[in-house]
Amino acid sequence: MAGMTAAVSRRHDRRWLARVGAAAGLLLTVVALLLAPATPASAHAVLVSSSPAASAVVPSGPAEVVLTFSEGVRKVPGKVRVIAPDGSRADRGEPSFRGAVVTIPVDPAGARGTYLVSYRVISADSHPVSGAFTYSVGAPSPPPADSGSDNRADPVVGNAVKVAKYLGYAGLLLLVGPALVLAALWPRRLSRRGPARLAWAGLGLLTVATVADLWLQVPYTAGGGLFDVTGAGLGDVLGSTFGTAHLVRLGLLAAAAFLLRPLFAGPVGRTDGIILAILGGAALFTWPLAGHPAASPAPAVSVLVDAVHLGSMAVWLGGLVMLAGFLLPRADERELGAILPIWSRWAALAVAALLLAGTVQGLIEVATPKALVDTTYGRLLLAKIVLFAAVIGVAAYSRALVRRRTAQGRPDRMRRAVWVELAITAVVLGVSATLVQTTPARTAETGAAGTPAGYFSTTLASPVASIQVELDPAAKGNNSVHLYAYTKDNRPQPVQEWKGTAALPSAGIEPITIPLLPLTDNHATGEINLPASGEWQFRFTVRTSDIDQATVTVTVPIS
Repeated sequence: MAGMTAAVSRRHDRRWLARVGAAAGLLLTVVALLLAPATPASAHAVLVSSSPAASAVVPSGPAEVVLTFSEGVRKVPGKVRVIAPDGSRADRGEPSFRGAVVTIPVDPAGARGTYLVSYRVISADSHPVSGAFTYSVGAPSPPPADSGSDNRADPVVGNAVKVAKYLGYAGLLLLVGPALVLAALWPRRLSRRGPARLAWAGLGLLTVATVADLWLQVPYTAGGGLFDVTGAGLGDVLGSTFGTAHLVRLGLLAAAAFLLRPLFAGPVGRTDGIILAILGGAALFTWPLAGHPAASPAPAVSVLVDAVHLGSMAVWLGGLVMLAGFLLPRADERELGAILPIWSRWAALAVAALLLAGTVQGLIEVATPKALVDTTYGRLLLAKIVLFAAVIGVAAYSRALVRRRTAQGRPDRMRRAVWVELAITAVVLGVSATLVQTTPARTAETGAAGTPAGYFSTTLASPVASIQVELDPAAKGNNSVHLYAYTKDNRPQPVQEWKGTAALPSAGIEPITIPLLPLTDNHATGEINLPASGEWQFRFTVRTSDIDQATVTVTVPIS
């Protein structure tokens, strides 16, 4: 009797400690929420207009340069600059940010000639927006070069952000699947050790991915490499909506960790189960609040459907992992006969929620059928839909096996079907990780002035440098060209001289010179009007020293 009393006491103590730990995690969450900035949500921003206007010639120097974006933006410290004709800084003091309007004070008594305005700001969906233009006072002169740091993040950083997103999704489903199955479907006679280890691994992976998101957001928004992270930059990220959402997620994960331990040891009470469900539901909202949904035209709807979409994915795929890895190999025929029909209904509900939420989300983010095929976001979404349709086909086969009661007698068929589902959905997660880092189709289609959507980007190898070429909108009419030079180890390669031409031989159009403006030592930009559609041939020459020079060519389809 004394032993039983001691065991009950220990269980009571563990539950008490779990709830105290959960309360501590929730306190961290509340602190993060209290520190959240009160900024309005807005869409992926683009520059709408400027004063003075791009390429304008004004009779006298302005006292300020005003940039007007399509939506509200936040500043990146030190990344909004005005360069005088002699290469010195013409801006005076810090620029002011009021919603969509950025005002840069400049010296009105500056020299005559051409001035360069370069900017990098952050839109409400946490993505950086950068660009440059010139204006002239009195008369044009050779444009100056911006000797400041590159406004562009290292390509390694952009790829690392996508990897962190992918790992976060993987950690979420590896945590949700075991927790859900252990709470409701796990046979009492089977050991919980394997699923518990999987869930802890998922929790660890999700925590690491969340911390990595916060770290990478600094160089992603401010520019620079993986380790170009300063205390001030990290403070700016943590003080943003993006940072707040991630801090809240960490707090909720810490609170959930204390309640998960009793669940992994044995069945838990209804109260602890409800608290876990609430914590999990709240954590799901931190993803859309830090991304595109919070900046959509209907943020409340977008955030809700994105959370439902993510939660349904975690339940479905996490359950499949548990089914393939533990239940089908370990449970006997009688247990599978009880488990599989229940799981089949859960999976059907999760897939239905996925389809509904995905449809609403797609309608909001894509906006028009044309954008579905004319934008990178739309094409990625189409790829995701095709892959998802394949998964649904395999899932329907698995459900048919359950209905015919053949899965219990021959679980190898069910196991193979489940592994095929997981293999396809692993690719779907990769597409999703890329999708959340891509400009929404609703923004990319219209652009700043209602220009038809389009974008071309490629990297060309040469003996002296790797040249990244970007053409926007890659359509007939005015186009912006951006060139970036990198060394073999992916570091900025200084360029002394840039040259570029564009020709359309099929239409008899001889090479047109592209006036290229150096923005930094490895970045140049230019504007060109392409008068006709077709396969345009672009030719770029870069000179990195007095004797080192190379020429690269690329064919770009212009619609």
